[in-house]
Amino acid sequence: MSEFNYIIRLEGKDIDGTKKVVPALSELKGIGMNLAHMIITSLKIDPQLHFGSLNDDQVNKIMTACQDPGKLGIPNWALNSRKDLETGTDTHYISSDLQMNLKRTLEREMRIGSWRGVRHSLGLTVRGQRTRTSGRKGRSVGVKKSVLRAGATSKE
Repeated sequence: MSEFNYIIRLEGKDIDGTKKVVPALSELKGIGMNLAHMIITSLKIDPQLHFGSLNDDQVNKIMTACQDPGKLGIPNWALNSRKDLETGTDTHYISSDLQMNLKRTLEREMRIGSWRGVRHSLGLTVRGQRTRTSGRKGRSVGVKKSVLRAGATSKE
């Protein structure tokens, strides 16, 4: 049997080899526990194994499966970009590709002036959350003390 790898580099991220396969794979951005379990079961890898005990061939299979899980027969509802506007296909993005796709989608919505795009550009909530009393993070509320002190000295 091959040696145990404590750290495995996968899609630009170091993954802890002491974790079991499914939780370790879900550390990648764009892959959750459900999709990781689907990938592992379709590749017929034991989910009870530790990620560091996998050989190089199994790690390469996992990497190719993460890049295109549709080839393994994983259903389209599990992918994170269905009916992509540019290609018209169902794709799945991970790591930096996911961030670039999200940024591109938000820029398109802002450009066409959709409701979501306008809310994003104004920094407001997008999905109908309450804004009357919550969602004030990052905004100044109230009056600064320096303004109060400057106003008090000018009146005297």
